[in-house]
Amino acid sequence: MFSTGTVQSRASQASPSTIGWLERPNDDFPYYVGRPVEITGGQWWIVISAVAIGFAALILPPPFLRGPVTQIIPAILFFAIPLAALAWVAPSGWTAIFRRLRGRDFLLMPLFAALNAVVTIGIGSVVMKMLTPTSNAAMTGLATQTVQERALLFLKAVPQLFGEELLSILPFLAILYWLVSKRGMSRTGAVVLSTLLIGVLFAAVHLPSYGWNVLQVLGGVGIARIVLTIPYIITKNIWVCTGAHILNDWAFFGFALVMAGFAHP
Repeated sequence: MFSTGTVQSRASQASPSTIGWLERPNDDFPYYVGRPVEITGGQWWIVISAVAIGFAALILPPPFLRGPVTQIIPAILFFAIPLAALAWVAPSGWTAIFRRLRGRDFLLMPLFAALNAVVTIGIGSVVMKMLTPTSNAAMTGLATQTVQERALLFLKAVPQLFGEELLSILPFLAILYWLVSKRGMSRTGAVVLSTLLIGVLFAAVHLPSYGWNVLQVLGGVGIARIVLTIPYIITKNIWVCTGAHILNDWAFFGFALVMAGFAHP
């Protein structure tokens, strides 16, 4: 017979039911129920602290990392520091946030990039009617940039947006762990609440970029983050939401370049 401890241990490893209409069957998020490893509360604080340090490295780089070429280093540190922390607390399971890309994943990337663009434009039109929107300096500055500076912007976006996905997905998994393992919330409720909270967090870190316009950032950036989190919920693969995010931002950069060309022929 199995001992009580063995039975409880195996029960703790069992995955709760997934959201059938949204998630892939027999697939679950890592870490929160001990698969492939469990990251405890204290370890999650290490990871989240590393996320904050990586973000600080991005937005507060020293002067020698603000040059035309060296400015890409803070974007690399943005994702490298959290990944290093994750690998330290979960050396045998840190790669669980990455999955092999499937054929359908390559369809989900442009699909959610397009969906996010539609949502962003729709909300933006509402915001413009209700509020005085604040422009993102990165977009408005495209008109005066050289070809080399514009190329670097597109290149720098790749590591930076991967870092933004880590800034979103790692706290999402940490909140999921806390809600399910520590608060006893149902998995479905925890997934929904974690997604909403990450939307608020992602909006908050973008406040300086939009002149601290809280309503605009919550209604625009926060909802856009929720849309971009859905492909991770579907696939459990951070490459998919990163790909959607990159395609989305590149599309907006390209549109801004076209409009800048019309404004300054």
